Amino acid sequence: MPSQLVCRPRKLLPVALLRVSGTLDQVTGNALQQAVRRSLAMEPEQLLIEVGRLRIGDPLGLAAFGAVVGQTLEWPNVPIVLCGADRRTEEAIAADPDCARLAFAADGDAAFAAATAEAGARPAASRIRVRLRPVPDACRQVRGVVAQACSAWRRSDLAATAALIATELVANVVRHAHTTMEFTFGVRDGRFNMTVRDHSRLLPKPADPAVTAAGGRGLRLVRDLSEAWGVLPVTDGKVVWSRIATA
Repeated sequence: MPSQLVCRPRKLLPVALLRVSGTLDQVTGNALQQAVRRSLAMEPEQLLIEVGRLRIGDPLGLAAFGAVVGQTLEWPNVPIVLCGADRRTEEAIAADPDCARLAFAADGDAAFAAATAEAGARPAASRIRVRLRPVPDACRQVRGVVAQACSAWRRSDLAATAALIATELVANVVRHAHTTMEFTFGVRDGRFNMTVRDHSRLLPKPADPAVTAAGGRGLRLVRDLSEAWGVLPVTDGKVVWSRIATA
């Protein structure tokens, strides 16, 4: 009988809770990866994964989970907490090098209540989210959004750099993905965070154009100007992100 894994998201923002049940093995590991990525793509302040009903049936499934955790540690800088794991599951996950930075909680509902209360007690994070069409004018629009936000957050000194990165992220969708997109710009923990989510599964990568080439340098600029950047694949597209230190 084929293995089964059920992933049920409960909340999206500000705290996401993903309930996972079934058997984690080589077959179902990809499903768990996709569920974790979908939850992270919403950019919650914290992701709780309830694993009380999860059974590790194959180390390869655990490796798949560790891989997606390792890939997403840089972005979106969202703490991941595993809830309700029995001793065997917790020991197996904690032994994976990619999972070394995960936290554990005994009960998912209690952890969710505590995380939600903590998020509500903190000052609201400054964040702007806009939906854009894949047209050339989207680049002008996003520059205006970034300039206004930097002014409101009293960081006009970073407006030019942030606007350049945002323009390249949006232009990449206009040129290659050709889908509607969602641009998110926020400041938290001393960093600017920018993401562009589109609906194309074509993954971008920095090109190495000739000196005389007219274009092709957009993602290289993003890479060079960002503290960190990357791509988060999801089932219905991808999220390209950039982080800039403000200090």
